[in-house]
Amino acid sequence: MEKMGAWGGVPRQLLRRLRDIMAGAGSAQERLDRVVKIIAAEMVAEVCSAYVRRAGDVLELCATEGLRPEAVHRTTLRVGEGLVGDIAEEARPLALADAQAHPNFAYRPETGEEIFHSLMGVPILREGRVSGVLVVQNRTMRQYTEEEIETLETIAMVLAELVASGELISRALPGAPGAEPALPLRLPGVRICGGIAIGRAVLHQPTVVIRRVVAEDPEVELGRLRAAVAELHDALDRMMAAADLSASGEHRDVLEAYRMFAEDRGWLGRIREAIRSGLTAEAAVQKVQNDTRVRMNQIEDEYLRERLQDLEDLNNRLLTHLAGGIGAMPAAELPDDAVLVAHNLGPAELLDYDRRKLRAVVLEEGSPTAHVSIVARALDIPVVGRVKDVFSRVDPLDPMIVDGDGSVVLLRPTEEAKQAFAQAIRARAEREAAYAKLRDLPAATKDGVAISLNINAGLLLDLGHLDDGNADGVGLYRTEIPFMIRAAFPDVRAQEDLYRQVLRGAGDRPVTFRTLDVGGDKLLPYFASGHEDNPAMGWRAIRIALDRPFMLRQQLRALVRAAQGRELRVMFPMVAEVAEFEAARRIMELEVQHAARRGGRPLAVKIGAMLEVPALAYQLPALFRVADFVSVGSNDLMQFLFAADRGSPRLADRYDVLSPPVLSLLGSLVKQAEAAGKPLALCGEMASRPIEAMALIGLGFRILSMAPSSVGPVKAMVRKLDTRPLADLVRDLCRRSEHSVRETLRTFARDHEVPI
Repeated sequence: MEKMGAWGGVPRQLLRRLRDIMAGAGSAQERLDRVVKIIAAEMVAEVCSAYVRRAGDVLELCATEGLRPEAVHRTTLRVGEGLVGDIAEEARPLALADAQAHPNFAYRPETGEEIFHSLMGVPILREGRVSGVLVVQNRTMRQYTEEEIETLETIAMVLAELVASGELISRALPGAPGAEPALPLRLPGVRICGGIAIGRAVLHQPTVVIRRVVAEDPEVELGRLRAAVAELHDALDRMMAAADLSASGEHRDVLEAYRMFAEDRGWLGRIREAIRSGLTAEAAVQKVQNDTRVRMNQIEDEYLRERLQDLEDLNNRLLTHLAGGIGAMPAAELPDDAVLVAHNLGPAELLDYDRRKLRAVVLEEGSPTAHVSIVARALDIPVVGRVKDVFSRVDPLDPMIVDGDGSVVLLRPTEEAKQAFAQAIRARAEREAAYAKLRDLPAATKDGVAISLNINAGLLLDLGHLDDGNADGVGLYRTEIPFMIRAAFPDVRAQEDLYRQVLRGAGDRPVTFRTLDVGGDKLLPYFASGHEDNPAMGWRAIRIALDRPFMLRQQLRALVRAAQGRELRVMFPMVAEVAEFEAARRIMELEVQHAARRGGRPLAVKIGAMLEVPALAYQLPALFRVADFVSVGSNDLMQFLFAADRGSPRLADRYDVLSPPVLSLLGSLVKQAEAAGKPLALCGEMASRPIEAMALIGLGFRILSMAPSSVGPVKAMVRKLDTRPLADLVRDLCRRSEHSVRETLRTFARDHEVPI
């Protein structure tokens, strides 16, 4: 018999025996009983046990060689309980020479395991989820090797289909026969793409089942891999040529980066190495995929996890090409109101589905900066992410309501809920139609005060919304998103091309570019900033720019070149003192002079500061002497003003921006701007909500920048407003001491028939 390690993996003879048992006669229980005996013998272990995960996150001992037989189907552990539970919770291997000395060891007297000291266990993974745990134990304090861990991982991969079948336990995993009754559920998440949709669930999961694990001829398998990789590249090229995706933009950058990822030598090299060790091409891809999933579970950095998700997508697509099939549900089988449910999605996986039938997407993971999010926005598809355990709770074709605006998913909703959301969708459509009628009308109050309404943007795709509400311009263009979706810092030429497209897309309307605002929760994969206990108030934005002036100079040079012959508006974020602004302005002026010597400078240059740090509010006279304009960044200003993390659920509703101290501060800013004769704008969530925008107008703000979808509602409010009684009211509210004056403003709006 071949020995372990003879070729750097599982002996082929063992893999063949396991394959024959999996495909052989007998019940699932009988086959699993035979498998654990073979594994124990081959791995020279006194114990081999298989635990299967069932409903309620319980791990049930379903087969053992070496522990007491009566413990089978009696011994259970919660996910996270004991060493076996830890392996399931973390989805990664564990090897201990003295398991009983580990603080998480959970003793089960019915098993008789007290005589076994060493333990090695690996998760049994299927479709990205832990469906069980495979464990071996020895009496001696055995030091398990990396090769032995890898061996057990490969065996667990072979067992995955049998363990996840639901035949081994009476109370199966959710969705399998015997699971809990399907009840209506309300599942909270985070907004990734706004909108509301009603439809039926389609589960996104790999359709390839690996039937053959052992390679008869590794050279043949390497040839199959080469052919499948070539097919993968061709398919990606055809996808990128699709009419609705061929235009330039960030979604195009995402797909280009994804296409390059498909040529990654490290990824393909790991697959080839697994094939040479004796696995079929499919099994080798699956092994690399499982290794990737373990890495993903160990990485805390969200951006890096999202990039590994792209690799997960590629693994699935390559498996599909090896099997000669298609990755997504055929268009003919996709319901007309499909809601795609997935653990996560790579940017290309979403495009496998018929966009005409796709109503919404629900993800267990995901974030607004994920590559799939950018593609979803390009297609205007509502997406809710970070919906915990949704994949294990939903069955195919379950009715679902996806509320991207409210960041919630209703699974198997009641008829009343369906009717209510259907009415909400109709009401939304009616409001949009009413706002459309206001499109060509000015944003002016009843008493003739003009209000400049602008949009916040960060993607070329967003510029299309300028015409939706006939906005005056882009009051905040976030330049960091293209930096975050690339594998390396974009050079001057790449940035220049992008900014020129932005200016071209805005037409004759002004665009205010915010320079690179990274750090904090916005990390660049190629730029190490180090761990910070309080990153929101740490090394970010202008602080990085002034410490790394080469990065700032490159960006400003690209902006100056792109704006040749037209006005350029640039503002610096996170300014805490006038000296910082002056230092950044000097760099800008050097770049303008550099462009002038080359004969191609902007027609005019306006340089401003974002007021987000409260300290800057006490330096306004000095700031207005050197800044052409100031824009209040309400999101950060509010969290710094109240010393309250805006990402903390416990503090989300603790403080109200419509409170006397906030109104008093903002009113003071308006007065100082008027005295200096300098424009003062406000961009952020506060300008996006009609009641808060109304308060800002009462304080004297005349330039607001908001989410594109807010232009219509805010314009409707503005056109019904009389500023004189509002200004009197707001002036009085600044002197009060209540926690919030929101209800007072609501009453004013109701009494004066102002829609908020």
